Amino acid sequence: MQSLLRWGVENSTSSTGPQPTTNKLDPGIIDHILGKPDAQLMKEALIVGLDETQTEDSRLQALDELEMLVQNIDNANDLSKLGLWQPLHGLLLASSSSDTLKMQTLWIIGTALQNNPAAQLAYLDLDPLPTLLKSLSPTSNSAETRSRALYALSGLLKLNAAAVQQMGVVDGWSTLKMCLEDSEIRVRRKTTFLLNTLLLPTSPSSQVNLQPNISLPTSANAPPPIHANSHASMLSDPSSVSTSALTLAAIQEGEEGSLSLLDALILALIEPVPSGVDGEVDRDVEFQENLVRILYTFATSCNGTFSAVQKRNLWGFLGGISTTQGEEDSIFGLTGGEWEELSGAVRS
Repeated sequence: MQSLLRWGVENSTSSTGPQPTTNKLDPGIIDHILGKPDAQLMKEALIVGLDETQTEDSRLQALDELEMLVQNIDNANDLSKLGLWQPLHGLLLASSSSDTLKMQTLWIIGTALQNNPAAQLAYLDLDPLPTLLKSLSPTSNSAETRSRALYALSGLLKLNAAAVQQMGVVDGWSTLKMCLEDSEIRVRRKTTFLLNTLLLPTSPSSQVNLQPNISLPTSANAPPPIHANSHASMLSDPSSVSTSALTLAAIQEGEEGSLSLLDALILALIEPVPSGVDGEVDRDVEFQENLVRILYTFATSCNGTFSAVQKRNLWGFLGGISTTQGEEDSIFGLTGGEWEELSGAVRS
């Protein structure tokens, strides 16, 4: 502060006399007063996060600061402009990265990808799916890391048909089927929530207005201009956000002698594998509600048809549920009307 005052005095001018030569203010003082630009802070945070000579606590603190910065969508987009995506993803690949460092890295990635098609496409260029899916393995990753891996995977897949298309190539659906039996209940909940999100058909009425302030077209047939922003890819190619058909096909497919993902979802509902470190939790309400919601979406929104065996198994479970509740009451998260629709699809 003293340096700033001295600079102000030295460079003050009077109405008379010769004008003094202006001294340049030390950039360090400017940074102290105004703060460094976010782009600079992001680069510095990742440098520390990558530096193996730093303590793990220092690296985690730096990565935590980076995660807070990329909560801003403009900063998240700057990951690509600054060339930070590759070294960030590299932390997941490095054999020297601890489970905790990988967990924090996944948190950054997931935050940067949320509702950000531009970031999704930039990250997808690195072919990250095999690494993210590997992070879901319980044999080499903690429960917290697996949970955050699903957070990052969800950020990449939601409204991203290109990424969902790649899931079949890298056997990603089998990995999600495995997650339905994860000992960590949060992994199961997030898996089922993600599957329902991917299965839901998109429609113009359900999509967010991405350009609320665009100028009206001069002709009734002229499309609105596509501006360069985070959602430009969605606007220029609306089909790029449609994941329902791909997911519908994936959950019904099954190799000979193995359960389809749809079979696994039904089995998880009627005969759930106990969760918890010691298998102490038999059933979880949220997990069950998510499963029932997926089945409802499959049968009603996607016009899916259950096989005879699936109907028999489901009715053995659903038929024993009391349906005396009124229309306003919730049955496994469904309204009375929705419950009747699902029951009808199972009985038909």
